[in-house]
Amino acid sequence: MENGGGVSLLRTRRFESFFDGVVSSKIRRKEAKDGKKEEEIMKKAKSEAISGGIVDEEGWLLVAISWVKIVVCFVTMMMTTLIWVMIMLLLLPWPCERIKQGNIWGHVTGWLMMKILGNPIKIEGAEFAKTRAIYISNHASPIDIFLTMWLIPTGTVGIAKKEIIFYPLFGQLYVLANHLRIDRSNPTAAIESLKEGFVHMAIQTRLPIVPMVLTGTHLAWRKGSLHVRPMPISVKYLPPIKTNEWTTDKVEEYVKLVHDIYAKNLPESQRPLAGGNNPKKCS
Repeated sequence: MENGGGVSLLRTRRFESFFDGVVSSKIRRKEAKDGKKEEEIMKKAKSEAISGGIVDEEGWLLVAISWVKIVVCFVTMMMTTLIWVMIMLLLLPWPCERIKQGNIWGHVTGWLMMKILGNPIKIEGAEFAKTRAIYISNHASPIDIFLTMWLIPTGTVGIAKKEIIFYPLFGQLYVLANHLRIDRSNPTAAIESLKEGFVHMAIQTRLPIVPMVLTGTHLAWRKGSLHVRPMPISVKYLPPIKTNEWTTDKVEEYVKLVHDIYAKNLPESQRPLAGGNNPKKCS
């Protein structure tokens, strides 16, 4: 479930494969000009990554353990979701209570997911997590979703694509929890509106923005992969950004401000592109 105290997940580089993230785009372009084939580039990237200690050659046993963890995560999520769907149905007349229960489900389920995966987690700046604010986070891995579910404050209202309703149990719980859905049939318009969404929320509510910087998740579990690695993960809450004087005529300026904050606090392989997307709202 996608949550946040105004949680907006800023867009990070998409990796075509795990090793794409190891080789810089400049090297890839140069080697392409030299006439080297993509396959040769990827082999070189893999070799450099292994020799540099960035990744390890992993046998079938570790891969099998990874798959077992993912299956256990799925079964656990389905069980907790089924329980909370029944709770939500009992709370149909009380929408605010359903929002809170949706967050409690996220806290319980997110914590369980991280325990099952077993990645070492370091949390910094937790004192800022108690602020009533709009929380934003970078997003490069399925693990980011588990972390935000677990760590965002109670009272969060999330934003997800409208198709989430078709996810068995999970989608129905999301709707019952009074979270918001958007139509992404026009991807360009959706991305444009989403990347500026947290700014408009800040202007309307005058709430501060608390950036959550997640690092290492893209190495622990790459998007589209079924392989979870025991890489360390860190979550860092940055000091709140005051928005009480923000105005609608400077939206792009504020988007760039937040972009630059992430570019400064993330490692090279995770730095955001020129714009953000996937904003998520919470109170």
